[in-house]
Amino acid sequence: MGALSGHHAVVTGGGRGIGRACAAALSLAGATVTVIGRTEKTLRDAVNAKHAAGYAVADVTDEKLFFQAIQSAAKERGPVDLFVANAGGAESAPFGKTSPDLFRKLFELNTLSVVHGAHAVLGDMVARGFGRIVVVASTAGLHGSPYISAYVTAKHAVVGLVRSLAAETAKTGVTVNAICPSYVDTDLVGQGLAKITQTTGLSREEGLASMLKSNPIGRLITPEEVAAAVAFLCTREAGAITGAAIPIGGAA
Repeated sequence: MGALSGHHAVVTGGGRGIGRACAAALSLAGATVTVIGRTEKTLRDAVNAKHAAGYAVADVTDEKLFFQAIQSAAKERGPVDLFVANAGGAESAPFGKTSPDLFRKLFELNTLSVVHGAHAVLGDMVARGFGRIVVVASTAGLHGSPYISAYVTAKHAVVGLVRSLAAETAKTGVTVNAICPSYVDTDLVGQGLAKITQTTGLSREEGLASMLKSNPIGRLITPEEVAAAVAFLCTREAGAITGAAIPIGGAA
């Protein structure tokens, strides 16, 4: 019996990267995991690898379809006790070239998607007297950074949402926390690194060094390191931790 046996977890963006690592860690701890994402193949691969018990295809920015996916998962695998809001994305550009549409796009993907998910699960968690919501945010939600103003804005907003929900639910048995990793060794960071090398002429090593100069530990974080923190916050032993925004691999 694992620490999370008997609990149903939903992980968004669960087909790859941090989300896949979170699904694997929660499954290893005994949870029954549903992964949600846009790409059926990667979700199916997670199930085949026993990192999840089932999946649902949905875009987290589509409130109706996302809600239906969560409801379907709850019907098949039981009430959602653990909700890991991992889906998100980033785009970079100088502020002068960052359109209002990009601000809206990243806000919908990184912030409103969490709102949609919390609306779908939080009421039932409070009614049952137990629940865990963990948002995979970013150190970009804790400080400003150049060339990613739209992303920083969205991540600051989601950290504020976490703190507000935690304050509302502090005495209910539900906790709401954010994990704020620095650069993680994922496809998304790899794409960002490729863009840096293409636009600056730097080598991959030089581009990576420029990315990591603000990271005190001086290396990319692994998805498994993020997942370990997420899994701990889902346990009953973490019941006194709520409203936290925990940096991983970088000082706040």
